[in-house]
Amino acid sequence: MHAAARCDRAWSIDELRRLARARLPRPVFDFYDGGAEDEETLRAEREAFARTALVPRRLVDVRQVRTDGMLLGAPASLPLAVAPMGAVAYGWPDGDIAIARAAAAAGIPYTLSTMAAASLERVADEAPGRLWFQAHLLWPRERTLALVERARVAGYEALVVTADLPVGGKRERDLRHALAMPFRLRPRHLPAFAARPGWCLDLLRHGLPQMPNMQAGTGASSIGAGFDAGFDGAALRALREAWPRRLVVKGLLHPQDAALAVKAGADAIVVSTHGGRQLDGCMTALDALPTVVQAVAGRAEVLLDGGVRRGRDVLKALACGADGVMLGRAILWGACAGGEAGAARAITLIAQELVRTMQLCGITSLQDHGRLRDLCLSPAAPASAAD
Repeated sequence: MHAAARCDRAWSIDELRRLARARLPRPVFDFYDGGAEDEETLRAEREAFARTALVPRRLVDVRQVRTDGMLLGAPASLPLAVAPMGAVAYGWPDGDIAIARAAAAAGIPYTLSTMAAASLERVADEAPGRLWFQAHLLWPRERTLALVERARVAGYEALVVTADLPVGGKRERDLRHALAMPFRLRPRHLPAFAARPGWCLDLLRHGLPQMPNMQAGTGASSIGAGFDAGFDGAALRALREAWPRRLVVKGLLHPQDAALAVKAGADAIVVSTHGGRQLDGCMTALDALPTVVQAVAGRAEVLLDGGVRRGRDVLKALACGADGVMLGRAILWGACAGGEAGAARAITLIAQELVRTMQLCGITSLQDHGRLRDLCLSPAAPASAAD
């Protein structure tokens, strides 16, 4: 069966993940699937959604619901954006382009990673739609500024600054596989690769992906060697001056950091744990979200990134105060299972589940913030008596 047909028969992100796992060599799958150290944060991200309960409203006409609104200052049909993801092309040839095109077709923004296998200029040429560029903070800082200028010239509408990566996390699955980034194939990888002949043929046809935006890579044991560990509030303000369009700061969990970023000129904050891939044992994005929203106090948009696998997760995040949600692994599994068609299937599943959950909860519009904020409660929280 063709990969696209298999993806069309998947009814959840978890099914797409299983399809991806069956296609990818174990080291590649583990690179995408794994987290830092004991992977406590990776697991906790999903658990946070599981323990957050929806309290549905009844006796509401839900024959028509609206998912549209504003996202980063522009109209959006869905409160979704694709999170930045590096090394996607190891999961599917030209995976960055495939996901960008699927996002454009769905009308949601796509964030290109610094560590993508496609140059930011190529993506701008080949993938129509709303494009954001994620800038890793590199050392020396001239490298970051050069990337920022390239993104400006290429027409990217937003710059997403990754603030939670002063050094690389310790991802033990990668260390056990001796997996470097960019990947360097070793003899010890051969048995795992031989077990996935289809993936190997794709690699032979398209060649080993490179990272044209990054210009240089480091091994898994020292992946943070090229990052700017000295980047602080003053450096953020300087970056704000260098970038004339929307600025997003990603990877914040503490409300004071969010307030500092807004003061420095950020237009949006992304509450994120980097998918549990950097600091293990930290607070989850969903748990941190309400205090960040309170600290920002409407001065900037707040997005959530981390642990979203269902449409109901999107609604829970919005009910907890987020203006939008970034999708990472949920889209990645679709792309690894079936390229552009698989990524499109992942977006469709999330969107359909969001609409159905809204109807089941008596929510007719995501702009009805009063009703939305009364929808999502922790297990111990009492429901409001207000309408």
